[in-house]
Amino acid sequence: MPGKAAPATPPQQAADGSAPVAVSAGEEQTLFSEHASAGRLLTQRGLYAGPSDVVSKDLYAEVLEGVVARERDRITLEPSARISGNTYFGRFPASYWQRWTTASSVTVEATVSGTGRLALRASDMEGEPRTVAVRTPGGEGERVRLESPLDKFLDGGALWLDLETEAGQRLTVSEVRWTVDAPERIRPTAVTICTMNRADDCLSNLRALADSLPALETLDAIYVADQGTDTVDSREGFAEVAGRLGGKLHYIKQPNLGGAGGFTRGLYEVAGHTDTEHANVLFMDDDVLLEPDLVIRLTAFSNRAANPMIVGGQMLNLLHPNQLHVGAEYANLNTLEPGQPVEHSLTTADLLGVDETTGKPNKQERRLDAGYNGWWSCLIPYEVVKRIGYPLPFFFQWDDAEYSYRARAQGFPTVTLPGAGVWHADFHWKDWDEWHRYFNLRNSIITAALHSPFDLNVLSRVLMAQVVRYLLGMQYGLTATLIKAVEDFLEGPEILHDGGVAAMKRIREIRARYPETKRHDPTDVPGIESNDIGIINSSPRPSLQRLVLLKRIIYRLMGKHRFGLGAIPNDEAHWWHVSQFETAVVTDASQEGVRVRRYDRQRMFELARQSLLVINRLRKEGRAVQARYRQAMPELTSRENWKRLYEL
Repeated sequence: MPGKAAPATPPQQAADGSAPVAVSAGEEQTLFSEHASAGRLLTQRGLYAGPSDVVSKDLYAEVLEGVVARERDRITLEPSARISGNTYFGRFPASYWQRWTTASSVTVEATVSGTGRLALRASDMEGEPRTVAVRTPGGEGERVRLESPLDKFLDGGALWLDLETEAGQRLTVSEVRWTVDAPERIRPTAVTICTMNRADDCLSNLRALADSLPALETLDAIYVADQGTDTVDSREGFAEVAGRLGGKLHYIKQPNLGGAGGFTRGLYEVAGHTDTEHANVLFMDDDVLLEPDLVIRLTAFSNRAANPMIVGGQMLNLLHPNQLHVGAEYANLNTLEPGQPVEHSLTTADLLGVDETTGKPNKQERRLDAGYNGWWSCLIPYEVVKRIGYPLPFFFQWDDAEYSYRARAQGFPTVTLPGAGVWHADFHWKDWDEWHRYFNLRNSIITAALHSPFDLNVLSRVLMAQVVRYLLGMQYGLTATLIKAVEDFLEGPEILHDGGVAAMKRIREIRARYPETKRHDPTDVPGIESNDIGIINSSPRPSLQRLVLLKRIIYRLMGKHRFGLGAIPNDEAHWWHVSQFETAVVTDASQEGVRVRRYDRQRMFELARQSLLVINRLRKEGRAVQARYRQAMPELTSRENWKRLYEL
C-alpha cells in the first residue's frame, strides 16, 4: 500500500504548502508511491450483468441457447445451454495488449461448480473465430485456468470465454478474472471527478466505486472537485459513502473553472503528493453511468504499457445504452472539426446489432489509433504532466483534444481501449445553438493555432461558410457567438487569464439579446397560437448545393420567403429548408421544446458585416496572434498558473 502523510484536520494545506484547500472528506492525504507487486495483475473481471437494470445483460454475455441465469459476478447454465462472452464487456482487447504492452500472455481463471465446457476463443481482424483452449471441469468450487499467448492479434482481434452444458449437465461459473504477469512495481492511481451542480449523479458514481472497492486494487485516491452551488456533500448519503471510501476520498470545493479546471485539480493534487513520476490520474465525468470495471481495465493497461501513454475509455450513449458513440476519434484541427471517427471505427453503432453493409456483428475487431480521447473517462500518466505541463485553462471544450495533440508531439500517444466504457448523455440530444458553442469555437481556433499548419485561408473559408449557414437559418445569436469567439481569439492568450469565467458570463449576456436562442414549451410559443403551426417537411439534400445556396442568399437579401410560418423537426432544420421561412418553429435537439427563428433583415445585414470584418482581421492578424499563444503556452500550462486560478 502507498505511504501516508501525517493526518491533517480539514481544511488541509494545499499540495505546495500554501493556503488551505476546502477538503471535507478523507482526513489523510495520500502520498502516492508505487506499490510492490503482489501476484498477478488483474486486467478485467468477467461480469454477466451491468451496474444498472437499464443496461442489457447481452452487453456482458450473450445467451445462444437454453436457460441461463446471469448475475453480476456469477452465471448459471441449465442443461443444454450455451453462452458467449464475445460481447462488448466480455471481450479482452488482445490486439491492443499485444501492440502497446509488454505482456506476452493472458490467463482467464474462474471458480466452477458442476459440469460443462469452458472454451477460450479468439478472433482476428476480420472477426473470424478460433478456439485457443478448452477445459471440462466436473467438481465443486474448482478453480479453472485457461491461457493464451498475446500473439497473432497485431492488426486486430480479441479473446473471450464461451460456456456450454450438454443434456443432464448444470454449470455455475463465478469470480472470472483475466490476469497478466504483474510488473515489478504497480503505479498508484487517483480518480478525479469534476462536478458542477450534479450532486446526485456524482454521489451515485462514488457509491458505485465504493461498492467495487475490493476489486479496485490499483486505486489509491478519489478526488472530487466540486465547483457548484448544489454541492455533493449536501446530500444525505454523502457521509455514508465517504465513510466507506475512507482515506481514499478527497472532496475539494473550488471556484467554477469548468471541466478543464475540475479535471486539472486532480493532476495538480497528485503532482503535489507523489514521490514518484510513475502515477496515474483517471478523469471521469460526474454525470456518467459508471461501469467500475473501467478503473481496472484502464489502470492495468497503463501498468503494463511499454511506454507512458494516455489511455482513454469509450463512451456509450446513456439514452440508448446499447450504442457505442465511437470506437476511436480524431480532430481535423485546421477545419475545426472534432469527433471525427477513425477509419474502420464503429460510430453510433448498436453493439447488439449487425453492420448493415457487411452483415457482421458490430464488434471492433480492427485495432485503431486514436487522435485523442474525451475526458468522460481518460487516464493520464504523471510522466505526461511532467513533460508537457498541465491542460490549458480553456474552461471546457477542446481541452481534451488539445492536451492529447500536445502530448503526441512529445511522444505520448493516446489509445482508446475497447471494452472500457461508460454511459454518457447522447451528444446528438444536445442542441448546437447554446452558449457553450462559444468555447467550442474559440478553443478550436486556439488548438489549431498551436498544433496545426494554421492555414488562415482555409480557416477563414470554414468560418465564413458557418456564418452563411447560420444567417440563412435565422440563427442570429449563433452568428454573434461565432463573432465573439473569433474576436476573443484575436485578443490573444490574455483571454485565458481567468480560466473562462468572464467569457462565460459575457457570452450568455450577448446571446440573451437574440430571441431564437431561447427554448419554449411547444404549447406556449410566444406570439404564435400553437394551432397555427403545421409541420412543413424538408426536401432531400440538394444535388446542386452551390446553385441552391446562391438562390437562397439572393432570396434572403430580397426578403422573399416561400413559407410564412411552419414547424420544422430538428433533423430537417437544414439551411436549404429553414431559409425558405419567414418564421420557423424548430424542435430543439433535446426534444424538450422549440426555438422560434424569425427573419430579421436588418440584423442579418449587421451580423454579416461584423462577420466579414472579424474574419478579415483573422486573415491579417492570425499569424501574429498564433505566435503569442505559442509563446504563452509554458506560462498558461504551468503549475503556478493553476495555483493562482485555484486561489491557493
